[in-house]
Amino acid sequence: MGTSHPLPTRADVVVIGSGHNGLVAAVLLARAGLDVVVLEAAEVIGGATRTEQPFTRVPGLRHSTGSYLLGLMPPELLATLDVTIPVLRRDPHYFLPTPGGPGSPYLLFGTDRAATRAQMAATFSPADVAADDAMQAELAALRDDLAPAWLAEPLPVEQTAQRFVRPALRQVFVDLVRGSVADYLARFEFRSELLVAMYAVTDGLSGLTAGPDDPGTGHNFLAHNMCRLPGSDGTWMIAAGGMGTVSRTFADAARAAGARIVTDMPVTGITVDAGNASGVVVADGRSVAAEVVLGACDPYRLLELAPDGALPAELTDRMTATRRPGSTLKVNLALTGLPRFSCLPDDAPSPFGATIHLLPGSASLLPGGDGESPMTALRAMWADVRAGRLPAEPTIEWYLHTTVDPSLRDAAGHHSSALFVQSVPWQPAGSSWSAELPGYVEQLLAVCDRYAPGTSSLVADAVPLAPPGIEAHFGITGGHIHHVDNTVSFTDRMPYATGLPGLYAGSAGCHPAGSVIGAAGHNAARRILTDLGRGER
Repeated sequence: MGTSHPLPTRADVVVIGSGHNGLVAAVLLARAGLDVVVLEAAEVIGGATRTEQPFTRVPGLRHSTGSYLLGLMPPELLATLDVTIPVLRRDPHYFLPTPGGPGSPYLLFGTDRAATRAQMAATFSPADVAADDAMQAELAALRDDLAPAWLAEPLPVEQTAQRFVRPALRQVFVDLVRGSVADYLARFEFRSELLVAMYAVTDGLSGLTAGPDDPGTGHNFLAHNMCRLPGSDGTWMIAAGGMGTVSRTFADAARAAGARIVTDMPVTGITVDAGNASGVVVADGRSVAAEVVLGACDPYRLLELAPDGALPAELTDRMTATRRPGSTLKVNLALTGLPRFSCLPDDAPSPFGATIHLLPGSASLLPGGDGESPMTALRAMWADVRAGRLPAEPTIEWYLHTTVDPSLRDAAGHHSSALFVQSVPWQPAGSSWSAELPGYVEQLLAVCDRYAPGTSSLVADAVPLAPPGIEAHFGITGGHIHHVDNTVSFTDRMPYATGLPGLYAGSAGCHPAGSVIGAAGHNAARRILTDLGRGER
């Protein structure tokens, strides 16, 4: 997408970055009558919310290279913006296979809750069904209670509990946010470690630089269970046309409100005049004067752009202390055909569209299975990462959306797929990603072959992004997909008002959490309008 406007010399508001949060803010600020310009360093809008054609060997295949599902965006935000994002329901939405042949255990979670419960009882135990029912009921209550807090300025955890959470769950909420996902799941007395590991990974550890026993992983678990999209029943959805549809929808609304979006325009500094942010400087030396600068880039990039000493030392010290490198590897794949999972009977529903959980320790469910239990394997994986070792069998979330959304396929019928690998070190100890990545991708595909033999032979092209690759491709400091680790919550995240008058933050590093939510852009815009004494028209 090319530059849609020439660079102006001034505006009321300059937004740094065209990720979904920056675009949400641009919509609201422009509708309030402000002259808004959005400056994007890349040639395309969207930040990590993109649909691209990344495969040189399969150039016509479209793919969500960064974020890949829409789940946590509040329906009230979409109503406020008066936009509709076309989404496709996944049914089933979770697939938990084991690496055995026909008759081996598996779970397919879908819209039929009774069928899911029957599967769970048969594969695991009735006690696991009861535990799951109790957990899901508690999470549904917390989800309902906490929803208004996501579109408001954050409060400290205890005050959030007092204001938003029903009395019976206030201490549960505080303990969950401050504690570990392992401790939270242990409260429900699941019998199956594999089920516990699945929930711990997909909701508690996703995107984190942390292990299952670390404080704050409970907050990430809670955030990932805040899906309230209409028709979702708490599950995450596929954005039709890929995740670029989300950013394109917001960009269209921003332009309709009068905002200007300029791509291929990296901001290199924020100017300050008489103690107030006064605009930005771009890479070619030109400047844009503005009354307000909103950093929709990650907070650490924003801190680098501000002049030395311009921001409060308390803020810079606190954000430096919470800084973590990314620990996520994403292997984007172009496939010539669909894999076949050996544990699935011929009459099983298609698992494609679902999040497919390949978990270390899953072989322990097979007859005569041995080796480490799932939670032991999960803890060993995190020990490897902390030591800089590439885990031999990390946790993998595998997805393939072209069966649900065939609009992404090319003329030859290729499928786009990806492995979302959690966790890996920022850099392999004593080596480099450039040296290790090709062999590690082969190793990960060999793991897939254990569950679905022949998968590696279906790969027409692969575009892997280790943490440094995520940093380079999407411009996210440290390659951390949540900007600020989601072990950090509420008022401990980057504030909307930075303490430098005129300079604001509104990215995934702010409240409520990292993911494709949009609440941070909304809340930052509201704060700006309040400080300017203006309201939305």
